[in-house]
Amino acid sequence: MATAMEVEEEKSRFHEGPEPDASDDTAHQISHDHWLQVSFVLTTGVNSAYVLGYAGSTMVPLGWVVGTVGFISAAAISLYANILVARLHEVGGKRRIRYRDLAGYIYGRKMYALTWALQYVNLFMINTGYIILAGQALKAIYVLYRDDDALKLPYCIAIAGFLCALFAFGIPHLSALRIWLGVSTFLGLIFIIAAFVMSLMNGISTPSQNYNIPGSHVSKIFSMVGAVASLVFAFNTGMLPEIQATIKPPVVKNMEKALRLQFTVGVLPLYAVTFIGYWAYGSSTSTYLLNSVKGPTWVKAVANIAAFFQTVIALHIFASPMYEYLDTKYGRGKRSAFSVDNISFRVLVRGGYLTINTFVAAFLPFLGDFMTLTGALSVFPLTFVLANHMYLKARKNELPASQKAWHWLNVIGFSCLAVASAIAGLRLIVVDSRTYHFFADL
Repeated sequence: MATAMEVEEEKSRFHEGPEPDASDDTAHQISHDHWLQVSFVLTTGVNSAYVLGYAGSTMVPLGWVVGTVGFISAAAISLYANILVARLHEVGGKRRIRYRDLAGYIYGRKMYALTWALQYVNLFMINTGYIILAGQALKAIYVLYRDDDALKLPYCIAIAGFLCALFAFGIPHLSALRIWLGVSTFLGLIFIIAAFVMSLMNGISTPSQNYNIPGSHVSKIFSMVGAVASLVFAFNTGMLPEIQATIKPPVVKNMEKALRLQFTVGVLPLYAVTFIGYWAYGSSTSTYLLNSVKGPTWVKAVANIAAFFQTVIALHIFASPMYEYLDTKYGRGKRSAFSVDNISFRVLVRGGYLTINTFVAAFLPFLGDFMTLTGALSVFPLTFVLANHMYLKARKNELPASQKAWHWLNVIGFSCLAVASAIAGLRLIVVDSRTYHFFADL
């Protein structure tokens, strides 16, 4: 039982006072965006070209029942976990504009470093996946018109990485996306509607599909565990405090509105294209849905072009925490974002970062495996394990015993899932590396 003095100290430590000013802590803009713009950022992350992979990478190993229930459940628990993190944004009387800042305040310096490492791995792997996706879109456009196989996937990935870097040079920070979020939404609607309509037409013309889960008994188990990690990967960014930092006050209330819009209206396109794709092609669904669809060549070309350019925009969202760190620590923050010094700095630093991303993407172009491993190594720990434990620690004197038990159940359960999914993800990469080869032309 806590003493009265301990309770008062705890309340003082985690007091949420008036809106704190954190502008001196970063070279990027904060408290600048309307909650609808922030919701667009979140929805762009959910409905990026990654949605073209879920039918093949998640529904195929899970099947109709587990896959459908899994997607709906993953959205619900993700909304819950993200709201927990959002409510801790002003803990201790100061805005915690980075995930690592929040963890460092609650746990100490070592956890600050560990959280930053987990988040870095998470965002690096998400960005690597985006570059793989963009490369696949380019390769798909090429094979629509040529069958000579001269333009291989690693070349397409290199082109994609170069264009992602060009975009990063011109967008100094997350708030500067503005009109590009509208462009991203428009491009997303193009490839989602195209994939949905062509899959629907294909499914009607060939109604009999095989929905049996492929593979041996052992491989089915590993694939199912890995697909569970992909489920949580689909709905989470691993950078909620960084996104919340851009929102106008009141930051907690507005962030909750943005999250609720994301997890209601915002997830509908993902559900639509994932379920219709699996319905149309069954267990033969490609991990890049536009490789499975049959329809007019020009429609498939437009869809792939839209997927390519939307991926270039979406990648910038998930690279922004790394950019913010580098710009704040090493950049010329007091000068104009478009001064010669700052542009040169972005070319050098962001160009180098994306060069490494691009090399890894070309070296191991296994998209489904990256989604699994990212979910296991970082999404589970950051979004579910850490969120529940931080909330438990920050509010421990305010929570009833039943709620404390619930949070501990989440911490233990998601920790176990993270370990199991990491093993499954590593196994998938090893198996695929043996089946294909490094720098594979998939």
